[in-house]
Amino acid sequence: MIVFRSPDEVPENYGPSTVAIGKFDGVHEGHRAVIRRLEEAAAASGSRAVAVTFDRNPLAVIRPDRCPENVVTVDRKLELLGELGLDATLVLTFDETLAAVGAEDFVADILVGALHVSTILVGADFRFGHRGAGTPDLLRELGPRYGFTVEVVDDVYLPGSSRRVSSSWIRELLMAGDVAEATRALGRYPDVRGVVVHGLKRGRELGFPTANLSTIVDAFVPADGVYAGWLVDHDTGIRHPSAISVGTNPTFDDVLVRQVEAHVLGETGLDLYGHDVTVEFVERLRGMVAFEGIEKLMTQMAADVTQAATILDVSA
Repeated sequence: MIVFRSPDEVPENYGPSTVAIGKFDGVHEGHRAVIRRLEEAAAASGSRAVAVTFDRNPLAVIRPDRCPENVVTVDRKLELLGELGLDATLVLTFDETLAAVGAEDFVADILVGALHVSTILVGADFRFGHRGAGTPDLLRELGPRYGFTVEVVDDVYLPGSSRRVSSSWIRELLMAGDVAEATRALGRYPDVRGVVVHGLKRGRELGFPTANLSTIVDAFVPADGVYAGWLVDHDTGIRHPSAISVGTNPTFDDVLVRQVEAHVLGETGLDLYGHDVTVEFVERLRGMVAFEGIEKLMTQMAADVTQAATILDVSA
């Protein structure tokens, strides 16, 4: 997948294209439905399949007081979009200049002028242009003038759920620690990526050594608690079954910031320091609690490891 960071980077002869526009935060099942339809339409018309997205949530500029935390970073979003078979993604810098662009100018200059769009796919609630004046109805009105058609893609609902799949809902699920339902909504395990750093080595002292991720991770971290999941070592390509802890470890009072740490099941002497890893969350085992004494904590940690191994169907 080609990534254009500005309309100026798009070659003059690029196109025609079938375009889907959106924030695509998390690249969840709703987004994937749009991309699947995009690729079908592009294949039918012989055009290029292109996603148009932004380098930040537009609310970060328009209403920063209402802007939620991103589910994933822009780089992770592009990685996920790249896995879906798109020809290209155009990442627009959403600043005050772009926020002031009128809806028709957005269509004429970017979608038509740069991408030579033939079909535009959007969700029913999509808004664009200055003060959100652009709507699917406006796109339909502009289509005959600029030579493109418009398709509104229906919302996606998970089987048995009355809640449409959205980035907002996924944030709610992650804040509640419901990583299993978030997995269904995302179409993949929720994950965070970081570098393994040295911690207090308390887990090693207790008999359960952990790989501590750097405090800078690239995604929305689920609620504090203990989870079953996987540690993916990008340096070796190995996926390790793990019991994962998120939080400040309230049994002690010397951890000041939330940490993500993973105890690899069935391994001893594994050295992951400095490795680039992704931690995937499969199922929440329990919340984070303060224990009365080290022995009770160790007993619970042993039970967590056993439960995680059962869920992941591996040996502890």
